[in-house]
Amino acid sequence: MLVLAVDTATPAVTSGLVRLGGDGAWPETLAARVTDNPRAHAEVLTPQILECLAEAGHTPAELDAIVVGVGPGPFTGLRVGMVTAASFGDALGVPVYGVCTLDAIAADVRRLDGSDGRDADGGDLLVVTDARRREIYWARYKQDQRVEGPEVRKPAEITAAPSVRVAGSAPHAAMFEVPVVDVQSPSPAGLVAVAAEAVRAGATPEPLVPLYLRRPDAVETADRRA
Repeated sequence: MLVLAVDTATPAVTSGLVRLGGDGAWPETLAARVTDNPRAHAEVLTPQILECLAEAGHTPAELDAIVVGVGPGPFTGLRVGMVTAASFGDALGVPVYGVCTLDAIAADVRRLDGSDGRDADGGDLLVVTDARRREIYWARYKQDQRVEGPEVRKPAEITAAPSVRVAGSAPHAAMFEVPVVDVQSPSPAGLVAVAAEAVRAGATPEPLVPLYLRRPDAVETADRRA
Protein backbone atom coordinates (compact mmCIF):
# COMPACT_ATOMS: atom_id res chain seq x y z
CA MET A 1 0.00 0.00 0.00
CA LEU A 2 1.24 3.48 -0.87
CA VAL A 3 0.71 5.98 1.97
CA LEU A 4 1.37 9.70 2.16
CA ALA A 5 2.40 10.93 5.63
CA VAL A 6 2.45 14.55 6.80
CA ASP A 7 2.94 16.31 10.12
CA THR A 8 3.10 20.00 11.06
CA ALA A 9 2.60 19.74 14.83
CA THR A 10 6.25 20.55 15.61
CA PRO A 11 8.63 23.17 14.17
CA ALA A 12 9.55 20.52 11.57
CA VAL A 13 7.39 20.37 8.43
CA THR A 14 7.39 16.64 7.68
CA SER A 15 6.14 14.84 4.59
CA GLY A 16 6.95 11.51 3.02
CA LEU A 17 5.84 8.67 0.82
CA VAL A 18 5.77 5.30 2.54
CA ARG A 19 5.13 1.76 1.38
CA LEU A 20 3.17 -0.29 3.89
CA GLY A 21 3.47 -4.05 3.55
CA GLY A 22 0.94 -6.56 4.72
CA ASP A 23 3.26 -8.60 6.91
CA GLY A 24 3.52 -6.29 9.91
CA ALA A 25 7.00 -5.08 8.96
CA TRP A 26 8.15 -1.53 9.62
CA PRO A 27 6.91 0.79 6.84
CA GLU A 28 9.40 1.47 4.05
CA THR A 29 10.20 5.13 3.36
CA LEU A 30 10.35 5.80 -0.38
CA ALA A 31 10.95 9.55 -0.13
CA ALA A 32 10.91 12.10 2.68
CA ARG A 33 11.28 15.83 3.22
CA VAL A 34 11.73 17.65 6.54
CA THR A 35 12.03 21.43 6.81
CA ASP A 36 12.78 22.83 10.27
CA ASN A 37 10.91 26.14 10.10
CA PRO A 38 7.93 26.81 12.39
CA ARG A 39 6.82 29.77 10.26
CA ALA A 40 6.85 28.07 6.85
CA HIS A 41 4.34 25.25 7.20
CA ALA A 42 1.92 26.65 4.61
CA GLU A 43 4.66 27.56 2.13
CA VAL A 44 6.64 24.33 2.04
CA LEU A 45 4.26 21.46 2.82
CA THR A 46 2.54 20.97 -0.54
CA PRO A 47 5.78 21.43 -2.55
CA GLN A 48 7.42 18.85 -0.28
CA ILE A 49 4.60 16.39 -0.93
CA LEU A 50 4.91 16.81 -4.69
CA GLU A 51 8.70 16.44 -4.48
CA CYS A 52 8.33 13.17 -2.57
CA LEU A 53 5.89 11.78 -5.14
CA ALA A 54 8.18 12.79 -8.01
CA GLU A 55 11.28 11.34 -6.34
CA ALA A 56 9.56 8.01 -5.75
CA GLY A 57 8.14 7.92 -9.28
CA HIS A 58 4.49 7.93 -8.23
CA THR A 59 1.47 10.15 -8.84
CA PRO A 60 -1.17 11.30 -6.32
CA ALA A 61 -3.70 9.00 -8.00
CA GLU A 62 -1.67 5.98 -6.85
CA LEU A 63 -2.06 6.77 -3.13
CA ASP A 64 -4.03 4.26 -1.06
CA ALA A 65 -4.25 6.31 2.14
CA ILE A 66 -2.99 9.40 3.94
CA VAL A 67 -1.77 9.64 7.54
CA VAL A 68 -1.50 13.00 9.30
CA GLY A 69 -0.27 14.02 12.73
CA VAL A 70 -3.10 15.68 14.70
CA GLY A 71 -0.86 17.10 17.41
CA PRO A 72 -0.72 18.22 20.05
CA GLY A 73 0.68 21.36 18.47
CA PRO A 74 0.22 25.10 18.02
CA PHE A 75 -3.03 26.14 16.36
CA THR A 76 -1.80 27.61 13.06
CA GLY A 77 0.91 25.10 12.17
CA LEU A 78 -1.19 22.09 13.13
CA ARG A 79 -4.13 23.32 11.08
CA VAL A 80 -1.97 23.57 7.92
CA GLY A 81 -1.04 19.90 7.95
CA MET A 82 -4.50 18.65 8.76
CA VAL A 83 -6.26 20.80 6.16
CA THR A 84 -3.72 19.79 3.52
CA ALA A 85 -4.12 16.09 4.30
CA ALA A 86 -7.92 16.35 4.33
CA SER A 87 -7.89 18.22 1.01
CA PHE A 88 -5.69 15.61 -0.68
CA GLY A 89 -7.86 12.83 0.71
CA ASP A 90 -11.07 14.45 -0.47
CA ALA A 91 -9.69 15.17 -3.94
CA LEU A 92 -8.30 11.66 -4.38
CA GLY A 93 -11.09 9.77 -2.63
CA VAL A 94 -8.74 8.02 -0.20
CA PRO A 95 -9.04 7.65 3.61
CA VAL A 96 -7.18 10.06 5.89
CA TYR A 97 -6.07 8.70 9.27
CA GLY A 98 -5.14 11.02 12.12
CA VAL A 99 -2.51 9.96 14.66
CA CYS A 100 -1.08 11.58 17.77
CA THR A 101 2.25 13.16 16.86
CA LEU A 102 3.77 12.14 20.19
CA ASP A 103 2.80 8.52 19.49
CA ALA A 104 4.70 8.68 16.19
CA ILE A 105 7.83 9.99 17.92
CA ALA A 106 7.54 7.15 20.45
CA ALA A 107 7.22 4.64 17.59
CA ASP A 108 10.41 6.02 16.03
CA VAL A 109 12.24 5.60 19.35
CA ARG A 110 11.12 1.99 19.65
CA ARG A 111 12.24 1.34 16.09
CA LEU A 112 15.63 2.89 16.88
CA ASP A 113 15.90 0.68 19.96
CA GLY A 114 15.35 -2.41 17.85
CA SER A 115 17.94 -1.39 15.25
CA ASP A 116 20.49 -0.82 18.04
CA GLY A 117 19.91 -4.25 19.51
CA ARG A 118 18.00 -2.89 22.50
CA ASP A 119 14.72 -4.42 23.63
CA ALA A 120 12.25 -2.37 21.60
CA ASP A 121 9.48 -3.02 24.13
CA GLY A 122 11.44 -2.23 27.28
CA GLY A 123 11.74 0.89 29.35
CA ASP A 124 9.55 3.90 29.99
CA LEU A 125 9.68 6.86 27.63
CA LEU A 126 8.69 10.50 27.99
CA VAL A 127 7.99 12.42 24.77
CA VAL A 128 7.95 16.22 24.90
CA THR A 129 7.46 18.94 22.27
CA ASP A 130 7.38 22.71 22.41
CA ALA A 131 4.03 24.19 23.45
CA ARG A 132 5.42 27.74 23.74
CA ARG A 133 4.57 29.97 26.74
CA ARG A 134 7.35 28.08 28.58
CA GLU A 135 5.22 24.93 28.48
CA ILE A 136 5.50 21.55 26.77
CA TYR A 137 3.19 18.99 25.27
CA TRP A 138 4.00 15.62 26.78
CA ALA A 139 3.01 11.98 27.00
CA ARG A 140 4.43 8.97 28.82
CA TYR A 141 4.86 5.50 27.29
CA LYS A 142 5.43 2.04 28.70
CA GLN A 143 5.97 -1.04 26.54
CA ASP A 144 4.79 0.71 23.37
CA GLN A 145 1.61 1.95 25.03
CA ARG A 146 0.76 5.53 25.96
CA VAL A 147 -0.08 5.49 29.67
CA GLU A 148 -0.32 9.26 30.34
CA GLY A 149 -1.12 12.30 28.23
CA PRO A 150 -1.10 13.99 25.91
CA GLU A 151 -1.26 17.10 28.09
CA VAL A 152 0.25 20.57 28.21
CA ARG A 153 2.20 21.61 31.32
CA LYS A 154 5.26 23.42 32.54
CA PRO A 155 8.35 21.15 32.55
CA ALA A 156 8.78 21.54 36.30
CA GLU A 157 5.36 19.95 36.83
CA ILE A 158 6.38 16.67 35.17
CA THR A 159 8.27 14.01 37.08
CA ALA A 160 10.75 11.84 35.19
CA ALA A 161 12.01 8.84 37.15
CA PRO A 162 15.70 7.84 36.72
CA SER A 163 14.64 4.80 34.67
CA VAL A 164 12.83 6.97 32.10
CA ARG A 165 14.28 8.23 28.82
CA VAL A 166 13.05 11.36 27.05
CA ALA A 167 12.65 12.19 23.35
CA GLY A 168 11.27 15.09 21.34
CA SER A 169 12.22 18.77 21.35
CA ALA A 170 15.94 18.85 22.20
CA PRO A 171 15.93 22.03 24.36
CA HIS A 172 13.01 20.75 26.40
CA ALA A 173 14.26 17.17 26.64
CA ALA A 174 17.50 18.54 28.10
CA MET A 175 15.53 19.97 31.05
CA PHE A 176 15.07 16.45 32.43
CA GLU A 177 18.01 14.75 34.13
CA VAL A 178 17.49 11.46 32.30
CA PRO A 179 18.97 9.94 29.11
CA VAL A 180 17.87 11.72 25.92
CA VAL A 181 17.02 9.91 22.68
CA ASP A 182 17.75 12.06 19.62
CA VAL A 183 14.34 11.80 17.93
CA GLN A 184 12.97 15.33 17.79
CA SER A 185 10.07 15.03 15.33
CA PRO A 186 8.08 12.18 13.80
CA SER A 187 9.32 10.46 10.66
CA PRO A 188 6.88 9.58 7.85
CA ALA A 189 7.38 5.90 8.65
CA GLY A 190 6.73 6.54 12.35
CA LEU A 191 3.45 8.29 11.53
CA VAL A 192 2.32 5.44 9.28
CA ALA A 193 3.41 2.81 11.82
CA VAL A 194 0.94 4.21 14.37
CA ALA A 195 -1.95 3.89 11.91
CA ALA A 196 -0.69 0.72 10.19
CA GLU A 197 -3.26 -1.68 11.61
CA ALA A 198 -6.18 0.51 10.56
CA VAL A 199 -4.69 1.25 7.14
CA ARG A 200 -4.04 -2.42 6.38
CA ALA A 201 -7.58 -3.33 7.46
CA GLY A 202 -9.12 -0.58 5.36
CA ALA A 203 -10.93 0.65 8.46
CA THR A 204 -13.07 3.77 8.25
CA PRO A 205 -11.01 6.62 9.76
CA GLU A 206 -12.22 8.51 12.80
CA PRO A 207 -13.00 12.20 12.16
CA LEU A 208 -9.87 14.36 12.17
CA VAL A 209 -9.82 16.16 15.51
CA PRO A 210 -6.84 18.44 16.25
CA LEU A 211 -5.20 18.11 19.66
CA TYR A 212 -4.82 21.80 20.50
CA LEU A 213 -5.12 21.11 24.28
CA ARG A 214 -5.80 24.81 24.89
CA ARG A 215 -7.65 27.68 23.27
CA PRO A 216 -5.95 29.57 20.40
CA ASP A 217 -4.23 32.90 21.12
CA ALA A 218 -6.40 34.74 18.60
CA VAL A 219 -9.86 35.62 19.94
CA GLU A 220 -12.65 37.86 18.74
CA THR A 221 -12.71 41.38 20.13
CA ALA A 222 -16.03 40.80 21.88
CA ASP A 223 -14.61 37.75 23.65
CA ARG A 224 -11.54 39.70 24.72
CA ARG A 225 -13.72 42.42 26.27
CA ALA A 226 -15.74 39.81 28.09
